[in-house]
Amino acid sequence: MVDDTIRLFLGGDVMTGRGVDTILPHPGPPELREGLVHDAREYVRLAERASAPLPRPVPPYWPWGEALGLLDELRPAVRLVNLETAVTGRGAHEPGKAVHYRMHPANVSCLAAARLDVCALANNHVLDFGPVGLADTLDALDGVGVATAGAGRDADSAWRPARVDLPGGRQLLVFAVAAASSGVAPHWAATPDRPGVAYLPEVSTAAADALAERIAAQAGPADRVLVSVHWGSNWGYDVPPEQVAFAHRLLDAGVDVVHGHSSHHPRPVEVHRGRLVLYGCGDLIDDYEGIGGNEAYRPQLRLLWLPTLDAPTGELRDLRAAPLRMRRMRLERAASAEAAWLADRLGRIGERFEVDSDGLLHRTGPPG
Repeated sequence: MVDDTIRLFLGGDVMTGRGVDTILPHPGPPELREGLVHDAREYVRLAERASAPLPRPVPPYWPWGEALGLLDELRPAVRLVNLETAVTGRGAHEPGKAVHYRMHPANVSCLAAARLDVCALANNHVLDFGPVGLADTLDALDGVGVATAGAGRDADSAWRPARVDLPGGRQLLVFAVAAASSGVAPHWAATPDRPGVAYLPEVSTAAADALAERIAAQAGPADRVLVSVHWGSNWGYDVPPEQVAFAHRLLDAGVDVVHGHSSHHPRPVEVHRGRLVLYGCGDLIDDYEGIGGNEAYRPQLRLLWLPTLDAPTGELRDLRAAPLRMRRMRLERAASAEAAWLADRLGRIGERFEVDSDGLLHRTGPPG
């Protein structure tokens, strides 16, 4: 019997710069221009104080930890994350920004270790080291066979989707856009003669309609379509009504999945007319371990989002999420109590979830 479904792995923010870069085999300069922390190695020390000492250097696959085994078990057809880090050793710090992320290009094997298919680049850190840093990022990812969406050397390439071949002659088209609400500067918008990101000055139904027109011009009748969008604040569970209207308009126009990110923790999940909206995937890899102030959100807990789509229609068949936690700057399986907490929290803020016997969170109940 032919399985006519498509399983995806959708990850939230992957920030392999700063502290993560310093523990990898080829760290870049550790100097920072932050208000309180001036050396990236301080984030490593915070993580060590919170858990235990780290080896240095770590192998490239270290930050992914046990996530790699889970992905091998679950065998998604497509692997997509939001890469919120410039991959460069050059460029000048973007002026006026409180935080800058970059990973040395020699450490791009860290991203290759997860066998990613696509990195969404439309976010508020990809140009932290200017157009030179963006160019290096595009070259580094291309060099390890990872497609990109949402940023480019001009507007045409920034708005062009990444294409991933699927069984049966189909393709998954990945469009990525960055909203001003996530902190993206207007001058980061790509133009016909300037590199940058696919920029949304506002999240509105008019913006969704314009994006839907771009999608209709690119997608074939058998293609599946995903829109990855960087939007909103870092903390809190509320979803602004304009985000809901934007997502619904895209799904009504034929998009199959809206993959939202920017929040440091998961936000509500919705199924609209049989199609999936992840309003906030939460962080996946970062150097935040040991930083206090938002413990109520348990930001050390992470999720690998694993929707399964009906291949002919794009409708959601199943949604699972593998619960992990960050410890020693490495992803490890969450404890059963942590998985139960995540399931309860997701159930409270949106769709109903329960913990399966295999340790995954599984969406239950009727679609929203």
